[in-house]
Amino acid sequence: MQSDTSHPKIGLALGGGGARGLAHIPVLEALDDLGLRPTQIAGTSIGAIMGAAYASGRSGEQIREITLKTFSDRNAVLSRLWQLRPKKFADMFRSGPVQFDPERVLEVFISEFLPGTFEDLDIPLRLIATDFFGCREVDFDSGPLLPAIAASIAIPAVFRPVRHNGRHLIDGGVVNPLPFDGLRDRCDIVIAVDVVGAPIPRPNSDDINMLDSLFGSSQILMQTITKQKLKLDQPDILVRPPHDTVRVLDFLKADRILNKAEPLRDQTKEQLSALTKETALVT
Repeated sequence: MQSDTSHPKIGLALGGGGARGLAHIPVLEALDDLGLRPTQIAGTSIGAIMGAAYASGRSGEQIREITLKTFSDRNAVLSRLWQLRPKKFADMFRSGPVQFDPERVLEVFISEFLPGTFEDLDIPLRLIATDFFGCREVDFDSGPLLPAIAASIAIPAVFRPVRHNGRHLIDGGVVNPLPFDGLRDRCDIVIAVDVVGAPIPRPNSDDINMLDSLFGSSQILMQTITKQKLKLDQPDILVRPPHDTVRVLDFLKADRILNKAEPLRDQTKEQLSALTKETALVT
């Protein structure tokens, strides 16, 4: 992808939503199809991973291939997870359920595909995390890349908080699940991809199990935050995959998630093509 000054400046916000965030990929492919390159990217949680990969210069198609290869072999995934087990027996019972170190997870699964720092990226990137005790948003846009992504993806109960400059940082979706704010200052067109989803009943189940309760509650909270943000400002293009029963860690269903999200590619291209024509006429 080559930048073109005749094209409008595009800001891309990639939201959080766990495995549902693989639906970001068809949107990235839509940009590639149109030969458009974002001026700036902002990402939260899974959107931080996708945003970093795309900002590093990888195409949407390459990110799709990496994703499918990574999660196509269940045994290989389990083998990598085994590398992340606590090394000490006492650590397994230190403070409740075992939590993974998010930076180690990134090192084992994707570090080979990412550069070392924000400064090595092809596209400016802003990543969102949450200061647990400070109860506020923390933004990263410079310095080491992997620790910033780790903080952004540190979903409570799944990952340990990331300690950074004396703060305990957790998942950015807690405060800003769809980080399109701030993009308008530098961009003509803002695209926001909301992959949070909403709780829906599971087939053949009358009860809500623990995982659905935890994930569904977080979906409701993140949706509430996003609704309030949308009252104050609107992205030019808001992309949302259909609600489904995909859970936050259902990455082994990558193929199915991507197939269901495929219509987003044409949807994004159609809307973006129309907007770029309008912007060109105005300028």
